[in-house]
Amino acid sequence: MTFSTATRLAWPACASLSLGGCAISPSLPLFGAAFPDWLFCIAGGVVATVIVHRALGRRGLRGALSPLAVTYPALTAIFATAAWLIFFAH
Repeated sequence: MTFSTATRLAWPACASLSLGGCAISPSLPLFGAAFPDWLFCIAGGVVATVIVHRALGRRGLRGALSPLAVTYPALTAIFATAAWLIFFAH
């Protein structure tokens, strides 16, 4: 098999694999507009992180999560992923 034959066979295979992502996007209709599911999960992750921030602040344990610039985005990602798995996993 020459390089050109292999290339001609590889292009359709790559195209068919990349078209697998062209399915219907997961979205929720809200007030007449379709919002993606991940948007709600991120918003819930931010709200949960704010709740953790306030709870740790009241107990004086906010320093336990240092560095905060790394910890709070990580907490948001964990909460958003958990919300996705709980509410939207198919």
